[in-house]
Amino acid sequence: MGDLPVQVEGFLVVFARLGAMLMVLPAFSDDGVPGRIRLLVALGISLGLFGMLGPQVPPTGNAVSLAATAFAELLTGLALGVIVRIMFLAITIAGSIISLQTGLTSAVMPDAALGGQLPVIAKLVSVAAVIVCFSLGVHHLWIAAMVNSYLVFPVGGLPPAADFAQLAIATTTRSMELGFSLAAPLVVYGIVFNVALGLAARLAPTIQVFFIAQPLNILLGLALFGATLGAVLMGFAMAMAEWVQQGWV
Repeated sequence: MGDLPVQVEGFLVVFARLGAMLMVLPAFSDDGVPGRIRLLVALGISLGLFGMLGPQVPPTGNAVSLAATAFAELLTGLALGVIVRIMFLAITIAGSIISLQTGLTSAVMPDAALGGQLPVIAKLVSVAAVIVCFSLGVHHLWIAAMVNSYLVFPVGGLPPAADFAQLAIATTTRSMELGFSLAAPLVVYGIVFNVALGLAARLAPTIQVFFIAQPLNILLGLALFGATLGAVLMGFAMAMAEWVQQGWV
C-alpha cells in the first residue's frame, strides 16, 4: 500500500496529457457527446495505457511539483490535440468548397465546434468522415500518437512554442491543400459549368439564363457530389492515416 500515492500521482499526470488531447480530438470533442461520456472515455484510455506510460512518469515529491507537472502535461496534450484537429478540418474545407460550387452556401446550420455557422454539405461530410475514420481504425493511430508523444516530449517539460508554431503552420497548409484536392472534381465542374453558362448568356442574351441554370447547377452538383462522396471520404481517411504514421511532418 506504500506505493499507492506514487501510482495515483502517476495516473493523474498521464490523465492530464491524454485527457487534454481527447478533449480537442475530432469526434471525442464534439458537443453532441456529453461531457460525462468524454470524461469516462478519457479515464478509460488513461487507465488502459497507464501500465505502459506509468513508468515514464518520474515521482513528483510534493504537491507543488505535481501541479506544475500536470499543468505542463495539460499544455502538451492540448497542443497535440489541436494539431490533429487542424488536419481534420481538411474535410470541412472540402465540404465548404463543394457547397460553394453547387450553389448551396446559403443552406447553413449552427456548428458549436467552429463557433459559427457551417454549410449543410460541409457538416454532412464532416460527420461522414468521422464514421469512416472510426470504421477504418484511424482513431487507433490517434491513440498510438498519444503513446509516441512521450518519446518526443518527456513528462514535465513544456512543449517548445516555436516548434509547435511551425508545425501548426505546416499542418494548416497541408490541411488546406488536402481539402482543396478532395473537392477538385467539384471545382472542375464549377469552372466548366460557369464557362458554359457564360457562353450561353452571350449566345442567347434574351433568355433568363440564371433562373434556368441555378436549379440545373444544384441538380448536377449534387449528382456529382453523390458520385464522388465515397472516394472523397476514403481519400481523406487514407490521407489522415498516412499523415499520422509519418509523424505529422
